Amino acid sequence: MLEVLHIENIAVIEEADIQFRPGFNALTGETGAGKSIVIDAMGAVLGGRTSRELIRTGADRAFVSASFSGVSPELPALLENGVSPEEDGTLLLQREIGADGKNVCRANGRPITVAQLRRIGGELLNIHGQHDGAQLLDEEQHGAYLDRFGRTETALGAYQTEYRSLENLRSKIRSLQMDEAEKARRVDSLRFQIDELERAELAPGEEEELNARRSLLRNGENYLSALNGADYALNGGDDEAGGAVSRLQDAEEALSSIHALNDDLGELYKRLENARCEVYDLAEIIRDRRAEFDFSPAELDAVESRADQLYRLKKKYGATVEECLEYLDKCRAELDAIETADDTLARLEQKLAKAEKSTLAAGAALTKVRKEAAKALESRIQTELRELDMGKVRFSIDFGEREPSPDGCDVIRFLMSANAGEDLRPIAKIASGGELARIMLALKNVLAEQEAVGTLVFDEVDTGVSGRAAQKVAEKLAQVSRRKQVLCVTHLPQLAAMADTHFSVEKGERKGRTYTEVVQLDRERRKAELARITGGAKVTEALLESAGELLDGAEAYRRGL
Repeated sequence: MLEVLHIENIAVIEEADIQFRPGFNALTGETGAGKSIVIDAMGAVLGGRTSRELIRTGADRAFVSASFSGVSPELPALLENGVSPEEDGTLLLQREIGADGKNVCRANGRPITVAQLRRIGGELLNIHGQHDGAQLLDEEQHGAYLDRFGRTETALGAYQTEYRSLENLRSKIRSLQMDEAEKARRVDSLRFQIDELERAELAPGEEEELNARRSLLRNGENYLSALNGADYALNGGDDEAGGAVSRLQDAEEALSSIHALNDDLGELYKRLENARCEVYDLAEIIRDRRAEFDFSPAELDAVESRADQLYRLKKKYGATVEECLEYLDKCRAELDAIETADDTLARLEQKLAKAEKSTLAAGAALTKVRKEAAKALESRIQTELRELDMGKVRFSIDFGEREPSPDGCDVIRFLMSANAGEDLRPIAKIASGGELARIMLALKNVLAEQEAVGTLVFDEVDTGVSGRAAQKVAEKLAQVSRRKQVLCVTHLPQLAAMADTHFSVEKGERKGRTYTEVVQLDRERRKAELARITGGAKVTEALLESAGELLDGAEAYRRGL
C-alpha cells in the first residue's frame, strides 16, 4: 500500500508529506485548494504524463516520491526491469521534473526510464478519475473491460496469431493483384530497367578502379615527367652520368677491401650493400612503371564516358554501383513474381481459405470464453449495483457478430435498464451522471478484485451522486477498503465521514505567495470539515451536531464490516 507521498514544488504545493494509512483515506477541501494537485503528483510519480507548467513558479525543478509497503518481489514489472523491494517489502519510487523538460526517475535508488516507472507504478496503484465514467459511453471500450475481467489473454492471443497470419496472406494477395493494363505497364517498366542495367555490365568495385584510372590519365604528363625524373636520378642518363645506383655501387666497392678489418667496418659495409640493393629495386620498379604507362587520349575519353554512364545510372537506381546491382536483382525478382503471379495467387488463395477457417474457429473459441465471462460479470455487476442502491437496474452484456478484426469477431455492448419494465438499451442513451458514476465504481471494484494492485485512488468519482445513493457509495468504498487501500478525493460528507483517515487540503497565503498544505484531521476538526462541506461558509452548532452523528454512524458501519 502507499505509505508516504512526498511532494516538492508541484503547482501551489511548496512541500508536503502525506502519510496515508491502511483502509479508507479521504481528502477534502475547498474547490481550488489543491486536491487535484495531490492526484497529479501521484500520477507523476507513477510515470504519468507531466509538463513543465506543473513546476511551482520560481522553482527550477519539482520532485515527488512515493513509498510503498508490502510489495511482492514477484511482481512482473519489477522482474522485467530488474528492480527489487527491500527485504521488508518497501519500495520507493521517485521522479524529478526539471524546468528544461528532463526527468530523472528512480526505483529504490536505481535509475529507470519514465516508461519503466509507468509499468511499475501501474502494478502498485490505480487512479480512477472523475471522467472515467465517460469511458462507459464508448462502446469500443466494453470489450476491453470484459477481457480484463475474464482473463481472456490465452484465447485472445491464440486468435490474434491466426488473425495476423490471415492479414499477412491478404496483404500478399493484394500486392499480386492488379489489372491487366497496370500489370503490362509495370512489366514494360521493369524490362526496360533490367535491360538498361544488364547492358551496362556493372561490376562491384568498378567505380573505385575507374576513378583511380581517370585521375591517373588526367595527370598523365605529370606522371611520366615525375617517373622520368626519378629514373634519371637513380639510373643516370645517356650522357653516362651515373645515377644513385651507380654511386652506391662505387661506394660499396671502395669499402670492399677494408670491410674485414673489424666489426664496425663490416657492419658499415653491410648497411651500404643493403642500401644499394634497396635503391636498385626502387629504380627497377620506377623503370617498369614508366614502361607500362600508356598515355592515350582515346583511353581517357573512354574512361570519362564510362564514368558519366555510371553517374547517370546511379541517379536513377542507387547511390553506388553495388546499390544499382541490388536494384537489378529486385527488378528481376519482381518481374518473375508478376510473370508467375497466377500460380502464386492460386497457392495463396488456398492458404487464405484455410487461414479464414482457422481464424473463425479461433474467434469462435474466444467468443465462447467471453460469453462465459460475460455471465459472471453480469452477475457481479448486478450484485454491486444492488449494494449501491440500484436494485432495480438491470445490467446485461450484448454480443453481436462482425468480420474478423484485431480484437476478435465480436461486437460487445453494455446494456442497462434503469427502471422496472423498461427495455435494455445502450448505457450511453439512458444512464444519468450519477448512474454512470456508480456503474463505473461497480465495474472498477469488480476488476480490482482480480488484480494485484494494492491501492485504489478515486478522484471525485461521486460526481452526480447525492443523498441515499451517496451513502451507498460511501459504504461500498468502505467495503473495498477492507481488501485494498482506498484513497478518495470527495466533496460529499457521507464519503468523508466513512473514511478511516481524513485529510484536509487547505490553501493559504504567506509572504505574497499562495501555498497549499495537507493536514490529517482529528475528530473535532473532522466535525468542522464535515459541517463546512454540508453547510458552506456558515458552520452552526446544528451542523456540527449533525456531523458528529454522521461520524458515529460511519464508525458503527465500519465496525460491522
